[in-house]
Amino acid sequence: LQNGAVPGEQGKQEKSVKRGNWGNQIEFVLTSVGYAVGLGNVWRFPYLCYRNGGGAFMFPYFIMLVFCGIPLFFMELSFGQFASQGCLGVWRVSPMFKGVGYGMMVVSTYIGIYYNVVICIAFYYFFVSMTHVLPWTYCSNPWNTPDCVGVLDRNLSSRAALNLTQLLNTTQKRTSPSEEYWRRYVLNLSDDIGNLGEVRLPLLGCLGVSWVVVFLCLIKGVKSSGKVVYFTATFPYVVLTILFVRGITLEGALTGIMYYLTPQWDKILNAKVWGDAASQIFYSLGCAWGGLITMASYNKFHNNCYRDSIIISITNCATSVYAGFVIFSILGFMANHLGVDVSKVADHGPGLAFVAYPEALTLLPISPLWSILFFFMLILLGLGTQFCLLETLVTAIVDEVGNEWIIRKKTFVTLGVAVAGFLLGVPLTTQAGIYWLLLMDNYAASFSLVVISCIMCVAIMYIYGHRNYFKDIEMMLGFPPPLFFQICWRFISPAIIFFILVFTVIQYRPISYNEYVYPTWAISIGFLMALSSVICIPIYAIYKVCRSEGDTLLERLKNATKASKDWGPALPEHRSGRYAPAFSPSTESHLEVQPLQPEKGQSEAAAASPVQGSNGSAHSQDSRL
Repeated sequence: LQNGAVPGEQGKQEKSVKRGNWGNQIEFVLTSVGYAVGLGNVWRFPYLCYRNGGGAFMFPYFIMLVFCGIPLFFMELSFGQFASQGCLGVWRVSPMFKGVGYGMMVVSTYIGIYYNVVICIAFYYFFVSMTHVLPWTYCSNPWNTPDCVGVLDRNLSSRAALNLTQLLNTTQKRTSPSEEYWRRYVLNLSDDIGNLGEVRLPLLGCLGVSWVVVFLCLIKGVKSSGKVVYFTATFPYVVLTILFVRGITLEGALTGIMYYLTPQWDKILNAKVWGDAASQIFYSLGCAWGGLITMASYNKFHNNCYRDSIIISITNCATSVYAGFVIFSILGFMANHLGVDVSKVADHGPGLAFVAYPEALTLLPISPLWSILFFFMLILLGLGTQFCLLETLVTAIVDEVGNEWIIRKKTFVTLGVAVAGFLLGVPLTTQAGIYWLLLMDNYAASFSLVVISCIMCVAIMYIYGHRNYFKDIEMMLGFPPPLFFQICWRFISPAIIFFILVFTVIQYRPISYNEYVYPTWAISIGFLMALSSVICIPIYAIYKVCRSEGDTLLERLKNATKASKDWGPALPEHRSGRYAPAFSPSTESHLEVQPLQPEKGQSEAAAASPVQGSNGSAHSQDSRL
């Protein structure tokens, strides 16, 4: 009963115990929310919103959510739940496209490596905040330069003096103590991406801590991580609310929030705004990473993933909007304190999380407390995503090998992947680490995700066939997908994904970090990382066609794209209708030859008839077909 099995369904209980299930539905929803809600919601969305027309940006953002975000989310959840397989096993639906699964694994590997480095920097800031005075408050430290001007420095007695300093610094840019702390102390930044310098030992130690935390939370797979997410997925909302209440009570907070929300309707006609909205929805929900398929594969077969996909997608977007208030209320307060425009202090990415926001926190009474809360929230947001990235890789490996031994040794597979992730992350803790981190963020997980998602839509809707897929969903949920989703999956979502791809190519600018422009060889490495995930798809397709039976190329193609015999629900009692086992003489003789498993044959025979009747018209329709 614990695994969702009806008392008569003994086969299900055994199989579920072997692979594992979520303890209950809340665990799955919280894990998926933790996966979708990540650092991007805090450090990317608010900046995109203010840059693309404030409140006007919400309009294309929610349109893209409805027509692209929720449909893709529902497709990936239903895909994984129906087959109860990770991102490789699901491609029994059309074996030629298994390269898409390998592409997802490569993308998850890249993201998993650099994402944990960002978490480790947040850990570092979290630890150094446990002090009376935050180390980036004043300019009197050994690492500071003469250009440093702190917002709280003792020699600046009044606003007039501060504004005078601003005038004096119009020619030479003011550098804040938080920026110098970040660049000159935490990173000890080198002058070039090729000049790695030394490993920053404090960061290396924090990287070890973050990998140990991720491993311990996943030590029992979804059984242990499902319990951890009760805290990691909910507590960031507590912290956001505390920071929000603190933020809006500050002088100048309203200016910041108006800057964030004031609509500039003329920008709605700009293609870049729509492109940014589509890209943000796509990347924020974690489509094509393989994580959604993996998390859904641990669901019970009849779970209503349609409802879940809508809840999780809307929660993710609401969190982004809410985080904008938290960020801009405090940035508005800082701009007011400095006597400058909000645009001068607004930033995104690591610059917001580790420079602009920490500097604003130094202006608050009991600033170490707010700093500890903020970085603890960043750690939890990052860990929620990191759990799923690691579980995606482990599940794919375990499902692919699939024997009893590896299922028993899953903890060691998790340990192996965590150790490999830690070792591959070490170069990102060197003095040139931030250059490599941003290179991976910009190239390894950008246009390749769009290509993977587009091919997945085409493979399911047009190669496997939309009618087949809609019947599968009806068999699983008891109702076919609503007409809106059918239209989106077949036409609108692939068109939007193609638009994002074209937009990404047109908008492409070589990467830079502040004033540093990346050399050509580094950008070439970036493109190779992007290609390494996409190239899996044609390579595996060619391999599969060559290995398929058939005299002509067309026959081989048909056989390579045809769903394999073991595609369908994982458990015998759910394999009804067109998935029902056919009891031919050969099957009977097979059962006679192997008397060691007599109960297996009985359970299959027992499952064939009652399930067909018990699940209503969907199944009788399938059997007629």
